Amino acid sequence: MQPFIRLHPDDNVIIARSDIISGAVLSLPEASFETRDLIPSGHKVAASSINKGAPVRRYGQIIGFASQDISAGEHVHGHNLDMGEFTREYDFCADVNPVEYVSKAATFRGIVRPDGRVATRNYIGVLTTVNCSATVARGIAQHFTSELLRDVPNVDGVVALTHGLGCCMDTGGEGMRVLQRTVAGYARHVNFSGILVVGLGCEANQISTLFEAQSLSETCQVRSLIIQNTGGTSKTIDKGIGIVKDMLVHANNVDRQPVPASHLVLGLECGGSDGYSGISANPALGVAVDLLVRHGGTAVLAETPEVYGAEHLLTRRAVSQSVGEKLIERIRWWEDYTNRNRGEMNNNPTPGNKAGGLTTILEKSLGAVAKSGTTPLVEVYEYAENITAKGFVFMDTPGYDPVSVTGMVSGGANIVCFTTGRGSAYGCAPSPSLKLSTNSELWERQEEDIDINCGTILDGKETVDEAGRRIFETILRIASGEKTKSELHGYGQNEFVPWSIGAVM
Repeated sequence: MQPFIRLHPDDNVIIARSDIISGAVLSLPEASFETRDLIPSGHKVAASSINKGAPVRRYGQIIGFASQDISAGEHVHGHNLDMGEFTREYDFCADVNPVEYVSKAATFRGIVRPDGRVATRNYIGVLTTVNCSATVARGIAQHFTSELLRDVPNVDGVVALTHGLGCCMDTGGEGMRVLQRTVAGYARHVNFSGILVVGLGCEANQISTLFEAQSLSETCQVRSLIIQNTGGTSKTIDKGIGIVKDMLVHANNVDRQPVPASHLVLGLECGGSDGYSGISANPALGVAVDLLVRHGGTAVLAETPEVYGAEHLLTRRAVSQSVGEKLIERIRWWEDYTNRNRGEMNNNPTPGNKAGGLTTILEKSLGAVAKSGTTPLVEVYEYAENITAKGFVFMDTPGYDPVSVTGMVSGGANIVCFTTGRGSAYGCAPSPSLKLSTNSELWERQEEDIDINCGTILDGKETVDEAGRRIFETILRIASGEKTKSELHGYGQNEFVPWSIGAVM
């Protein structure tokens, strides 16, 4: 194989497949040249001369502009590549093609709830209204050790999902609405058989207000406790343990059965991305997404700051101009949000992203949208809104992984696929999260955290389509109860992080 990858005929940069030493001769159909620098694995090298101010292209798209003259063979990165303003043509609905649904849908072994919804896991959850009740919630959940749960083998666990919000907030403001919507989304999540909500009693996010605003009501499997009314920490923990014990009897009374893949809502996430994310794992996941949509399921792309600069590729797939405009409205909100906080959208790539070869948010976004596949964009949701549409949808979230996935799971995602090039470690109870590595070096170094290696694409051992089909088959197995690496490690409780967008008083 060539020591580099060229992604599009119009690109004026190519990607190093592995470290390329200075002075190496690289040959393209139109020219040969020597590298001027050491080109690290996953990084860009100029395939031709690029004048100062000229666009730099990858994926056939603009990823930035040369901040100085660049010669063929030079390393292209932050020292000579900057952001810049340019017009993006949104061309609403231009690339909408009808979905070719399969005649016989794939199946997985799911848990059918009384209301007809289908779960991939079966948990009891202890949620909090405010940070002040977090210790009590953890005390309740920690009582239920694996030894105690042996008598209820059909229950995946008792988890405490706590957060640092809930008080000193505007009770009628956007921040409170987002928090309540997020907590309520988890309270209703199909992967929870039972929920106990624990409050302190004097917080801004009152249980009574939360339940009323989100149309929640107490049942035998949805309960609440208030520490100040129950008599303090230990008494509330003891009472909570008793409530959960009663819930476990009901929760254990389930069986898995074959159900169509149309019941899957798949959250899509990038974390610790590198220069290979948009070449291997993300496009392979996009193939799996197309397969899921063809089987009647739903896939959710998120991380609005990480589609910035690539949003025009999504608006072209919008089923209507109004859907496309919803996405652009969220992009404009983020531009205003970063401006008023004295930031910029290009602050998104992390030091790890840059070490892995990514330079600008435009480059990162173009690779990130690859995991959304090719089917039409049917709806755009705000953070933690209930996802009801079938097919490919978008949810407005930050790029910060725990916050982003918390929003998608609150909206109904019952399984997550998480691509990584640097080695993210992550889980998100109550929904299983599969990790996909972009390169084989990461797989070999951190296999204990990675479920699927997509580095086989870079190694020439597998095509993107073959890897995508393998991902889809793994999704069905995980949805049927097979444990992910993050579940085996116990990830999932600390990663519940609702988006904090309101002022803290």
